[in-house]
Amino acid sequence: MSDSEWALVRDLLPVPGWLAGRGGRPEGYCHRQVIDAVRYLVDNGIKWRAMPAGFPPWPRVYAFFTRWRDAGLVAELHERLREVVRTGEGRGPEPSAAVVDSQSVKADATVAHASRGFDAGKRINGRKRHLLTDTLGLLLDVLVTPASTTDRDAARILLPAAKKDFRRLTRVWADGGYTGHLADWTGLHLGIALDVVRRPDDVCGFEVLPRRWVVERFFAWLLRSRRLVRDYERRTDTSEAVIRWSMIALMNRRLVARHHQWAASAQAA
Repeated sequence: MSDSEWALVRDLLPVPGWLAGRGGRPEGYCHRQVIDAVRYLVDNGIKWRAMPAGFPPWPRVYAFFTRWRDAGLVAELHERLREVVRTGEGRGPEPSAAVVDSQSVKADATVAHASRGFDAGKRINGRKRHLLTDTLGLLLDVLVTPASTTDRDAARILLPAAKKDFRRLTRVWADGGYTGHLADWTGLHLGIALDVVRRPDDVCGFEVLPRRWVVERFFAWLLRSRRLVRDYERRTDTSEAVIRWSMIALMNRRLVARHHQWAASAQAA
């Protein structure tokens, strides 16, 4: 992280237990060093044991990663950054509309047979990332399943969890994979209107579809992180944590860029 990025994210970090009077011992390394190491791993797709010598030892970085994953701290930091980005764009902290879609990726040999499957439609043996984003393309929730899981079955898990966290959520756009009884189920049990955006039958080649392009662009953002080009993680919650770390880096850079634009505009005025 640059100094500007660290200055923005430092105040959003969860307070360690020993600073909040909840016991425990102080961290052996500065949070900036460890977070830089995690972001380096996600961005460059290296193995844990290949951590460069300029970072803390890889066992300490991995322990930090797993501790934040299990305690939900990475999700907490991600949510705080998302609220800051939405507020800067003139939106409310919580969204009222979202876009849902899935992305199938090949799984590495480290992924166990029990947590992987075959996506017959895309002919991929691996895992499937079910993603819910707001209308800005910011991640709201993620669920990683075997690639054989259908979009409709995963939505029955993903959407209720999202509705619990975002009570203002009333409308979700989706593609043709979510057609069927799911729309009636979401309206009856969740109070969410599920709109399926269909591709016109008379269109040949590529066409930008309303609302659906937002989540498709999000997939492109994810694949800029080399760790996410393929699923290497043994546990699905680890894959979800890596996705959130990728978005944390993206939102942090976006906030710094906007801050520099404001500063340049103020100087010009």
